[in-house]
Amino acid sequence: MNSHNDSNQIIQTLAESKVYKDYERAFSETTGLPLNLRPMESWQLPHHGRRNENPFCAMMAERSRTCAACLQVQQELAEAAQCGPASVTCQFGLCDSAVPVRTGQKTIGYLQTGQIFRRKPTEAQFDRAAKQAAEGGVTSSREEMRKAYFQTPVLSLKHHEAAVNLLHIFADHLGLVSNQVMLQNANAEPPMITRAKQFIQEHHTEDLSLGIVARAVNTSTFYFCKMFKKATGINFTDYLSRIRIEKAKNLLLNPNLRISEIAYQVGFQSLTHFNRIFKKIVGQSPTTYRTHLPAV
Repeated sequence: MNSHNDSNQIIQTLAESKVYKDYERAFSETTGLPLNLRPMESWQLPHHGRRNENPFCAMMAERSRTCAACLQVQQELAEAAQCGPASVTCQFGLCDSAVPVRTGQKTIGYLQTGQIFRRKPTEAQFDRAAKQAAEGGVTSSREEMRKAYFQTPVLSLKHHEAAVNLLHIFADHLGLVSNQVMLQNANAEPPMITRAKQFIQEHHTEDLSLGIVARAVNTSTFYFCKMFKKATGINFTDYLSRIRIEKAKNLLLNPNLRISEIAYQVGFQSLTHFNRIFKKIVGQSPTTYRTHLPAV
């Protein structure tokens, strides 16, 4: 992926996948906390209007000044979590946490939860929050804010770390399955793209080019390139590489095959190129990947 648009497309596809929806439901029902999968750059509050949104935070999101302050916290959190889990506390004393989702060595988005206290809030703390909210134009009554504020979940350090660790484990899993999810994108697609995918599956071991596939589906190279990217979210070269890497991962299960044999068998013309693309997509070298496979 070479742009934010590519990363956003992957995050959108992952967010619509069954594996993410099942986990989001399980996490929210177990912890009572909101969970969202957000892109690298997002100009909206990730939990607003979602399952288990904190009522106090929902009040703050109603006015532009307090909403802008919350958006600033989200930006700080995104910057802090680019390489690992991070937590940030907002001006009202609530904590949000994010864990990066990575494909290979690239961060493409974040799993985010929070809107919690890490210690029981005090009356003095609420007084400061209520004053800031009023100055920001929040119209909810003080009693409404107080009720919502003190109903905010309080997680001990141990429980908070456990929740973030759950996200870390799932983020690693999402990064690993992102390749399959992208290849199995369930969105409706033109018959031409379906035929092209089938052709690529059948001929991926050959020296394929964009022009060869375009001719196979009876269209111009320019039009095919444009339609393929629109339908799949990734360009032809990336798609072909992902197909080949998925085939290679299966072949790596066979301990009798050398890595160089696998590289050429799935269509790579260079072992160096194979190693580089494998690490880019999977996040580790073929040799390291193989050592972590279960014994057959």
